[in-house]
Amino acid sequence: MTARGVLKTLSPLFACIGLLCVWQVASLRLDTESFPTALEAIKAIPSILGDKGSLLNILDSIRRMAIGLVLAVMFSIPLGLLMGRIKAVASFFNPLMMIIYPVPKAALMPIIMLWMGVGDVSKILVIFLGVSLPIIYHAFQGSKAVEEKMLWSGAAMGMSAPMRMLRIVLPAALPEILTGCRTGLVLALITMITSEMIARQSGAGNILFNSLDMAQYDTVFAMILIIGAMGIVFDAAFEKLRLSLVRWSQPRDDMPLSFT
Repeated sequence: MTARGVLKTLSPLFACIGLLCVWQVASLRLDTESFPTALEAIKAIPSILGDKGSLLNILDSIRRMAIGLVLAVMFSIPLGLLMGRIKAVASFFNPLMMIIYPVPKAALMPIIMLWMGVGDVSKILVIFLGVSLPIIYHAFQGSKAVEEKMLWSGAAMGMSAPMRMLRIVLPAALPEILTGCRTGLVLALITMITSEMIARQSGAGNILFNSLDMAQYDTVFAMILIIGAMGIVFDAAFEKLRLSLVRWSQPRDDMPLSFT
């Protein structure tokens, strides 16, 4: 690996270390119980991960997040592709998306709780709603950008409309779709924690809020670090998957320039 590659790989680590250093200095300067130092928060992490109950709560959160994300992907990608190719579908759903998009999904949680209780269903539904819109938007943009000549060629080869959607539109729109899925992954984590802080039964958000109620501030900040680490790991894993699926669409840094 070149020096440039090493620097690119380690730059997120340097950024995290720098942030922790700023946190440590700020906490020491403020010297307040409600703002523990970075070292105190880090020391609390093993006790959280070593506790069976806390670990099961975190795994419950990941399970809800995964279910909500998978359901959103299964619903949003076909809808976005259809919106990009069929004007009637786009005309029907675009106004609905414009109405729903500005509404904070966590604000719907009390209403959903009244309808469906405080169990997994309500939390998964909030995650589903928070994730679906960006995936629909990116699938719509990717589908809309497919050249008509490619579809005409497919039709000339005898492909049916569903087959053209599957064999031409979906692969061409895949880079844009995966960008939307990456955005959705982050939103799934955010809405998961928010929903669990509102409907407090189990999950990482429940641990976070209960610790705040009991003035266990080192646990609060330790949970924030754990949630942040989860986000980094999930995003890095998905980015690796994305690059492997759409490697053909990525520019090569080592490709020489040609002026001929």
